[in-house]
Amino acid sequence: MAADRLQFHEMGLDDRLLKAVADLGWSSPTLIQEKAIPLALEGKDLLARARTGSGKTAAYAVPVIQRILNSKQTVREQDVRALILIPTKELGQQVQAMIRQLTAFCCRDVRVADISGKQDLSAQRPILMEKPDIVVGTPARVLAHLSAGNLGLSCSLEMLVVDEADLLFSFGFEADLKNLLCHLPKIYQSFLMSATFTEDVQALKELLLHNPVILKLQGSQLPDSSQLQQYSIKCEEEEKFLLIYTLLRLRLVQGKTLVFVGAVDRSYRLKLFLEQFGIPACVLNSELPVHSRCHIITQFNQGFYDYIIATDEMSLNDPTAPPAAAATGKGKKKKNADKAGKSKDKEYGVSRGVDFQNVANVINFDFPTTVESYIHRVGRTARADNPGTALSFISTTETSVLEEVEEALTGDLGDSVLKPYEFKMEEIEGFRYRCRDAMRSVTKQAVKEARLKEIKQELLNSEKLKTYFDDNPRDLQLLRHDKDLHPAVIKPHLKNVPEYLVPKTLRGSLNPLSGRRRKRIIKPKPDGVVKTNFKKVGGKNPLKSFKYSGSRNRKGK
Repeated sequence: MAADRLQFHEMGLDDRLLKAVADLGWSSPTLIQEKAIPLALEGKDLLARARTGSGKTAAYAVPVIQRILNSKQTVREQDVRALILIPTKELGQQVQAMIRQLTAFCCRDVRVADISGKQDLSAQRPILMEKPDIVVGTPARVLAHLSAGNLGLSCSLEMLVVDEADLLFSFGFEADLKNLLCHLPKIYQSFLMSATFTEDVQALKELLLHNPVILKLQGSQLPDSSQLQQYSIKCEEEEKFLLIYTLLRLRLVQGKTLVFVGAVDRSYRLKLFLEQFGIPACVLNSELPVHSRCHIITQFNQGFYDYIIATDEMSLNDPTAPPAAAATGKGKKKKNADKAGKSKDKEYGVSRGVDFQNVANVINFDFPTTVESYIHRVGRTARADNPGTALSFISTTETSVLEEVEEALTGDLGDSVLKPYEFKMEEIEGFRYRCRDAMRSVTKQAVKEARLKEIKQELLNSEKLKTYFDDNPRDLQLLRHDKDLHPAVIKPHLKNVPEYLVPKTLRGSLNPLSGRRRKRIIKPKPDGVVKTNFKKVGGKNPLKSFKYSGSRNRKGK
C-alpha cells in the first residue's frame, strides 16, 4: 500500500519546499497531507477532519506556501496573500514556527508574521506595514489590526485558513469572526481544519466555504488501542494525590508526562504537593505571560522537564454560555469576576492544538467536563506514529462524564476504549500517611503565596528581561520554570522512600534510592615516589604546632 501512496515529490511542489520537507525528516506524507495538498493546489475549498497529531498544520501550510511561490513568479508586488486564524496564542507560535521551517530555503520570497501575541497594536504595526505574505493570528487580534488600519485584506487576500475550527466559537470568537468577514474580498480559497465535526464547524462551513471538498479521514477521533492505550481508575480526592505520588515517585510512569487539572489553584496545590517529595514540575496556566508559556512548551519539547501540570480552564465553562454569564452577580461577586477575567488570558489553551512533542503520557488528574475536551487533552500524546498512554482519575462526581466519553469513543466491536487501570490501592497504603503529612503543609495560604510568587517571577522574566534575552539567547536556555516555590513547609524526610514502604511486587525491579547515594571511588595508589600534602599529615605542620626541633642540634654544635 505504501508504494501506491502519493509522495511529496509527485505533488508538483517547488524544489525549495521539497528540500525543507526532506530536512524535517518527512519521508512520506500522512494521510491528511496526501489527500488535502493536491486538492488545495487545485484551488478547491476544503473541510477536513482528522485526529490530533495527524499532520493537519502541514496539510494546509504546504499548499499555501506553494501557491504564494507560484504567484511570485508573475506578480512582484508584496502583499498579504494568506490569513491563518487560530484560537490560541500558543498555537499561533507553533504555526509560525512550522511555516518558517517549511520556508527555510525560500524565506526571502515567503514571509510570515504571528500577531497573536499580547504586544500593543502600535508595536506590531511596523511588522504589518512590511506586508508579510502570511499572517497568523486570533480573530480578535486580526480584527483589531483591521479596524486600526494596520492591515488590509480586501484586495490582496487569496487564501483563508481556520485551524482548530471546532474551538473558535467556544473561545468566544463568533462575533469577531463575523465582523472580520466584512474586511475580506468576495473571492478567496478557504480551508477549515478540525479534530471534530460540531455544530460550530457546520456554522463556519456555511459562512466561509463554497462547494467544499469534505475529507473525513479517520473514523475514530483518537488513535486505536495499538498506538494509544487509555485507562481509567476510580479514586476520590485523597486517593488522587496518593496515586499521583506513587506513579511519579516510584517511576511507574516513565517519559514526558502532561498532568491536566481543572483550575489554577489546583495546579499550584499539586505542584507544592510534589515539591514535598522532591519531584520538580512546571505549571502552565492562563495567568502566566504568553512569553513564559511558550518558553515552557519549547523547553518541554527540548527535554528540559519531565512533568508539566497544565490547567485546562476552557473545559470548566459551558462552551455555549455567553461570556457575560460569569458576571451576573451583584456587588462584590461581580467585582471579583471582573478581576479574575482581567488576570486570565482568554486566548490561552494548551490542551487545544499545541504540539507537545514526544509526550509519553497524559494524566487527567481532574477529568474533563466534555467529550471534546477529553479528545483534545488525550490528543497531546500518541501523535504521528508514536505510542502513548492516557490515564484518567475518576471521582464519583465525574462518572457521568466518563460514561459520555465511553459512549462517544466506543470501538467498532462495541467494546469500551477506556480500560480499567489494574492497580491495587491497598498495596500503597503505607504511603498514605506521608501524603497526608504533605497535604497538611499545602494550605490555602501556601497556594495563594505560590501563585503570586510564580506570576511575579514570570512577569519579571517575560517583560523586563525580554530585551536581555533577545541579545543573550543562551541565557534564556538556562532559565528554568520548574524551580521549587517553597511557600509550604518542606519536610526533608519525605524526599526519601524507605524500602519497607515499597510494595513487595516492586522491590525486586525498583530501588527508590538508586541515584541518590553514590559509591565512593577508591583510587589505586600509584607506584613509585608520591608527593604528599603536608597539610593532611596531622601534627607535622610547624605553622600550627609552633614547635621547631632544629634548635637542639645547634646547641650541640
